Amino acid sequence: MNEHTTNQIINEIKKVIHGKDDVIKMVLATILAGGHVLLEDIPGVGKTTLAVAFSKALSLTYSRVQFTPDVLPSDIVGFQIYDKKSGQFRFQEGSIYANLFLADEINRTSPKTQSALLEVMEERHVTVDGEIREVPSPFFVIATENPFGSSGTQRLPESQLDRFMTCLTIGYPKHEDAIDILKGDSKTDLLTVEAVMDKDRLLSMQNEVKNLHVDESIYDYVVSITEETRKSSHFALGLSPRGSIAIMQMAKANSYLAGRDFVIPEDIEDIILDVCRHRIKLTTKSVAAGEDLEAVLLDTLSSVPKPKVN
Repeated sequence: MNEHTTNQIINEIKKVIHGKDDVIKMVLATILAGGHVLLEDIPGVGKTTLAVAFSKALSLTYSRVQFTPDVLPSDIVGFQIYDKKSGQFRFQEGSIYANLFLADEINRTSPKTQSALLEVMEERHVTVDGEIREVPSPFFVIATENPFGSSGTQRLPESQLDRFMTCLTIGYPKHEDAIDILKGDSKTDLLTVEAVMDKDRLLSMQNEVKNLHVDESIYDYVVSITEETRKSSHFALGLSPRGSIAIMQMAKANSYLAGRDFVIPEDIEDIILDVCRHRIKLTTKSVAAGEDLEAVLLDTLSSVPKPKVN
């Protein structure tokens, strides 16, 4: 039943995103794992369309902010405003109060505005004038960023990057998929995306993912991988404890999408690059030597003995 439902969701998204099944699956896995997604890519490859399609297929309320240098933290989390009629202050909600918040071109805004997302991404609430305000549940952030070095961009701090469970790249479409895109109309196609489930069912599925069985050897495997990234002479920055938690949560979600109720080492292999590429940095020496981050990461993974799970 679960496998049928997840396939339905993927098929709905494929109505508007052509030839990127692996990206669609990974975004869905991140949502099922209760995490946030960072889409790092050039403009015009469908990042915003992907986010809108997921909001429709999963019956989520949706909010989008185009990040620019003049966007303020209060635009995101809200602010108190004086009401002349009542003679009192009332709270004006910011754009964060939705199930799915799209932070478009997040690396074009100021660090102060970026930091406004730190609390809500971790705690699912914001603090405004000393008062804690909950955001709707479920809650996800899908952020897009242009490659660093593009006009007007600035690098996201490690504390911000670490709160994204996965970092994905959509990339250019293949020739045949590009033809399909030309034949279609993205705005019209979005209208054909139908809701597959309601929010309560999504919360239930998240809980099922959370409670998947994990063998003790898998826990040991994940910790050994994270320790290896910290010891490696190739990495200036290894995986944090939050990174190891993200690996485990995504491995569970990957297993769930495969129709299994237990995690195997291959689940970790499937998700390791998308969970780690934004959390790990090569040393200056490795960069100068022309080493590839993903290749080094896979070498590191292969150096850790793989457990056998019955």
